[in-house]
Amino acid sequence: MPVLDWLLDSDPAIRWQVLRDLADAPPDIVAAERDRVATEGWGARLLALQGEDGQWEGGALFPARRATSGNSDEPKGQPWTATAYSLVNLHDFGVDPRSDKVRQAVAQVREHCRWEHAGQPFFSGEVEPCINGMTVALGAYFDQDVDGVVARLLGEQLEDGGWNCEVENGSVRSSFHTTIRVLEGLLAHERATGGSAESIATRRRGEAYLLERKLFRRKSSGAVVDPAWLKFSFPTRWHYDVLRALEYFRAAGDPPDLRMDEAIDLLRSKQQSDGTWLLENTHPGAVHFALEDGDGRPSRWNTLRALRVLRWYETRELVKRGLREKRTDPSELADRRAINESGGPPWRARPVV
Repeated sequence: MPVLDWLLDSDPAIRWQVLRDLADAPPDIVAAERDRVATEGWGARLLALQGEDGQWEGGALFPARRATSGNSDEPKGQPWTATAYSLVNLHDFGVDPRSDKVRQAVAQVREHCRWEHAGQPFFSGEVEPCINGMTVALGAYFDQDVDGVVARLLGEQLEDGGWNCEVENGSVRSSFHTTIRVLEGLLAHERATGGSAESIATRRRGEAYLLERKLFRRKSSGAVVDPAWLKFSFPTRWHYDVLRALEYFRAAGDPPDLRMDEAIDLLRSKQQSDGTWLLENTHPGAVHFALEDGDGRPSRWNTLRALRVLRWYETRELVKRGLREKRTDPSELADRRAINESGGPPWRARPVV
C-alpha cells in the first residue's frame, strides 16, 4: 500500500493532518475531517473519559489514585492519564478548540483542576518551567489566558539561552527537555497573540541554544548528549528527541538552518524501505489507550511527522537555492502514480477506521 494511502487509512486525528500537510486537500475537506476528531475515534474516546470533577483521573499531572496491574504492582513509568497529558493528547490530535464539546471540557479544567504543587489553577501554571511551557502551549491552543505564565518563563531563561526545571536545585545549565517545551509554548502563544518583542527575542535565543548544539550534541565536545534522543517516540510526553526538535522548527516556519542538516540526515536514514518510520522509544507509563502497535513497528504518527518535516526542509532549501522544481523521492513518485491510477485524489475515499 502506498504510504499516503496507509496514513489516510487511520483515525481522524491523523487523517486530517495528512490531508492538510501532505495531500494538499482543499480547506473544506480538511476542516470536515478535523471536525470528526471530537466526535469519532481517539478524540471522542478521550473526551468521554473526562470525569464529573472536570479532570481526567482526578488530578492535574498525576492521577488521584495510581493504577495497579493485576498483581497489585504499579505500572512502570509515569502515568500519562491525568488532565495535563490528556489535554496534550487532544492538542496533538488537533481537535478543534472552537467546538462546543471541547470548549466545555476546557472550561471544566479551568474551573476545577488545580496543580498538585500548591493548588494553583491549571492555566496559571506552577513553578517548573517544563510544566509551564506545556501549560502555555495548551492555554494558547485552547484560548485560555496564560500571559502570566509567559511572563514568568521570559524571566527564567538561563545565560546559555535555554531553561531547566532543576534551577531550583542549583542547576545553571539548560536542559534540552525543558527548553523544547518552553519553545513550543512561546511559539504557540506568539501565534495566538502576536507575542511581544521580548518574547520573540527570548524564543530566538532558545532556538540558538538548540542550533548551536546541532539539536543533539554537546557544545563543548560535539559528543551526542543522549543516544535516546536519536530514537523517535510518540507521544513525546516531556521528553526531547531529534524529531520533536525538527517538528518545532518546521512549525516555526523559518528557512532551515545549516546547523540542523545532520539531524535531517538522521531523519532520512531512518526511513524504511516501504517509506515508513518506526516507533522506537515509547515512554513507559499507564495510558488511556494505545495509539500505535508498539516499538519496532511502523508508526503512522512518526511517518506523518517525518514526512512533513522533510517537505518543509526540502521546499525551503529549494526556494533558498533558487531552484524552480521540487525534488521528489521514489516513494513519493510511487504514491502519486498510485493516486493517478486510482482515478482521483486520496481524500475522495473515506477509510474504515
